[in-house]
Amino acid sequence: MSTTIAITPSSRAFISDNMAGASEQIVRAVAGAAVGQVLPYGNDPFTDNARRRLGEIFERDVDVFPVSTGSAANGLSLAALTPPWGSVLSHPGSHINTDECGAPEFFTNGAKLVGVPGIDSKMDPEALRAAVGRRAGDVHSVQPSVVSISQATESGSVYTVEEIRRLSAIAKDAGLRVHMDGARFANALDHLGVGPAEMTWKAGIDVLSFGATKNGAMTADAIVCFDPALAAELAFRAKRAGQLASKMRFHAAQIDAYLTDGLWLHNARQANAMATRLGDGLKAIPGTGLLATPQANILFCRLPQQVTEGLLAEGYAFYHDRWEPGIVRFVTAFSHSADDVDQLLDAVRRHTR
Repeated sequence: MSTTIAITPSSRAFISDNMAGASEQIVRAVAGAAVGQVLPYGNDPFTDNARRRLGEIFERDVDVFPVSTGSAANGLSLAALTPPWGSVLSHPGSHINTDECGAPEFFTNGAKLVGVPGIDSKMDPEALRAAVGRRAGDVHSVQPSVVSISQATESGSVYTVEEIRRLSAIAKDAGLRVHMDGARFANALDHLGVGPAEMTWKAGIDVLSFGATKNGAMTADAIVCFDPALAAELAFRAKRAGQLASKMRFHAAQIDAYLTDGLWLHNARQANAMATRLGDGLKAIPGTGLLATPQANILFCRLPQQVTEGLLAEGYAFYHDRWEPGIVRFVTAFSHSADDVDQLLDAVRRHTR
């Protein structure tokens, strides 16, 4: 079912961080890339700069494949990590399980997604330990092939580095690869206060879907590959999937600007701080209840029906009743200000009276 929402003032748009526009620095970078002529298909200085910057932040050489969507990043990454008769182990509430319209199955040519339960939208290590060996070697069953970790998760929780290491170790001991869906990668980094290398390859991640669109970019995410043995296959898969852009410089210019002068971390810090401000404010309003303290920029809460209806009538945009009656999701973005959050809180207070 599609959802159609009228254009909403940024101060009242809390349905998704995809509703936010783009950072000024990134818009300027795209305009700058429109001048002059360079070689196509990523053989240009903008793409070289993006690769160099990603190598710097991850503290090693990496293979980088700019793509236009996070769905493409996830699908292509998983396709390089599992055969068609394999299975992808992830939390039942992960984005690849709930919001990709079968893209992982499509890109992998039929690999099966298998849910591994756990609280706070995070896979339980013991449940994963059972899943990685389930029917291994049985020709009648799909074979466990890759573990996919969402960081941050769809409910706004964040895996600690130790949790990632533990899940990765379970996977590697069973001969499985590990993928990270980092659509909100920077938000998770900000919450943990660690470096990108520590949260990825040093913790056992083989391939990362590096998200930028939700955090200030326009139309660019990237696959970051830490295993050189996978690079050639990823290159062919990206081309075959229509993700090798002829004018790659426009994707790359966004990523380059995103990583320049810490813009990506600044944006994530702002989005996270606004979610914390919103959560703290809701806690003080009688009749509302947080389902969990936000760790990134996603907040789930319980609101009375009259509050939800009042906010919608005022033009606020957010998901409601999608999970269960009375449950509301607010997502803050880098473009939200403290005033935006305070106005939302004032509106909630008015409608609780």
